[in-house]
Amino acid sequence: MSKPVTIDELTKQIDNKYALVVTAAKRARQILEERGDQGEKPVTIALREIAEGKITYQPTREGIK
Repeated sequence: MSKPVTIDELTKQIDNKYALVVTAAKRARQILEERGDQGEKPVTIALREIAEGKITYQPTREGIK
């Protein structure tokens, strides 16, 4: 099991907490669709990917995409 991701690590990548939540939720849905339920929770994987800089957030005029 890997080390838990802290909010400080996450906000270094995405400084807006609301954008962080939406980004993590969208990525978690993608993971669930791609891999199904295989052990580790999709939200945990998504948060780790964000902390590692693998997932980025691009603000748009229309909102989060």
